[in-house]
Amino acid sequence: MKTVTLPVAYIPLVDAAPLIVAQEMGFAEAEGLNLDLIQAPSWSSVRDMLSFGRVDAAHMLSPIPVAMALGLGGVSTALSAVSVMSVNGDVIGVNRHLADHLKAAGYQFDFKDPVAAGRALSYVHPTPIRFGVPFPFSMHVELLHYWMDAAGVAAPGAEIKVIPPPLMAEALAAGEIDAFCVGEPWGSIAVENGSGELLLPGAAIWKFSPEKVLAVRSEWAETEPHLLGRLSRATWQAGRWLASPSNMALASEILARKTYLDVPALIIERSLTGRLIISPRGDARQVDRFIEFHHGVANFPWRSQAAWIANQIAGRVGLDRHTAIEAARSVFRSDLYRRDIAPLGAEMPGASEKVEGSIREATAVASDAGKLFLLEDGFFDGRIFDPTAED
Repeated sequence: MKTVTLPVAYIPLVDAAPLIVAQEMGFAEAEGLNLDLIQAPSWSSVRDMLSFGRVDAAHMLSPIPVAMALGLGGVSTALSAVSVMSVNGDVIGVNRHLADHLKAAGYQFDFKDPVAAGRALSYVHPTPIRFGVPFPFSMHVELLHYWMDAAGVAAPGAEIKVIPPPLMAEALAAGEIDAFCVGEPWGSIAVENGSGELLLPGAAIWKFSPEKVLAVRSEWAETEPHLLGRLSRATWQAGRWLASPSNMALASEILARKTYLDVPALIIERSLTGRLIISPRGDARQVDRFIEFHHGVANFPWRSQAAWIANQIAGRVGLDRHTAIEAARSVFRSDLYRRDIAPLGAEMPGASEKVEGSIREATAVASDAGKLFLLEDGFFDGRIFDPTAED
């Protein structure tokens, strides 16, 4: 098999690991690929690099291709999310001033109760909060709005400020924002430099949120099906490798390299193990499945996930929800995932949509071999999202 060099854009985040590991551990090479991993300075750069053909694939925020399908963001190139690269992995943090006020008010930073966190935050900061997020169309924004609306956080009208992930801790330290929602390791960096403390993991709001996707131009997916299949299989196998606890130390060392994240391996390992340090005092919290790369068919691009994202965006910007949901369904390409990953013998769900938020414990579902378990995917307020009910 002739080796093909494939340019791929990414942002330096722990959840870029499937692409980095695919290249470094030989999964790409086994598929006849050399991944030319191009680090981008911002999510708008990633979107533009992919949309205009600078790269052929990208590590991408899951809502970006959905928003583009809804005509939002100013770029109209059709993109396809061919797999989910990572589930969860975000943290919400506050500056030291807010953290001190929360502690003085008796909040215990339990790191698992969004309602208690929301009430405490509203008490100590009754005016709108300046939140830093990596991009306007991101799971960070969707989780924040869902949490604020459902928990009654005093933040309708909160100022949302876009800051690239590697600059989030600096922005917090400089007083440009009061709080943030960001992917690791950049929340932990705010703890390390003493500018902030972690309030909640994103998984406390939605137990199984699709954070990043492997995105390609839809036209490229049609004209280069063999290359797409090779890339999809390489990243899937990297995700399976990342899911093994025995590989976490090596994965942390790889990601820590100056070429990639350029932060200490011990900080990266916190994310991979879910053992997070939440304050400069060294307070620790364990978050099971803080980030997931493989288990529970994490990589499957459920069309219902795209529908949920579209429903949230449409409600916020005033689009017709039904039209938005229909447009979004075609963005998460479960059909291409089935075609490209099936040769690996991967377990496939029998359906391509599900009721989001309805799974309260690991549950067996209909699948090709009858051995598939889906993991808990509940929302903190107990709501569910049935995409068919919106039709």
